[in-house]
Amino acid sequence: MASQIEPIQRMAAQLARLPGIGQKTAQRLAYFIVSLPEDQVHELAAAIWQGRKAVRYCAVCGNFTENERCSICENDERHNGQLCVVRDPRDVAALERMQDYRGVYHVLGGTLSPMNGIGPEDLRIRELLSRLSTEDITEVILATNPDIEGEATATYIARLIKPLGVKVTRIAHGVPVGSDLEYADEVTLAKALEGRREV
Repeated sequence: MASQIEPIQRMAAQLARLPGIGQKTAQRLAYFIVSLPEDQVHELAAAIWQGRKAVRYCAVCGNFTENERCSICENDERHNGQLCVVRDPRDVAALERMQDYRGVYHVLGGTLSPMNGIGPEDLRIRELLSRLSTEDITEVILATNPDIEGEATATYIARLIKPLGVKVTRIAHGVPVGSDLEYADEVTLAKALEGRREV
């Protein structure tokens, strides 16, 4: 039976390991790849392999880069005293799409999660504190996710930084633009009220 062809099943199994790709989507992708001309499949495989080999972590902030330092850390105009702390490089990409933030970043490489055995020593917190002692940082913006791990991480880092005399802020969380209050949960509404500002 065609669905039992071993090379396609092997390909689907590997594709299913990607985030957001379920078993059915993986199988559809595998069949699609098999139907492509061989040169296109080779280009796809080469792009994945070469991309993985070429990308590394920035020696300063921990973002993805092709060089020793990422383009943000290399840009002197970005060093405005603000340092935004995020979980991973995907968060840097999301904030950069906004095109409003003009400071630098620090990528933690995860969030505190005692249930998964991830403690402070597993994150780039030591490097963050080192940057605060060597760079001219006046404000640290904590931009971890508004989930249990993100909140715990932000609280932990804030407690470490406040004694250093550096301003610590947390991104506001609340009701998304375009949504109705009646559909928002209590935590979201509480965060929206907490993060209110004068108009």
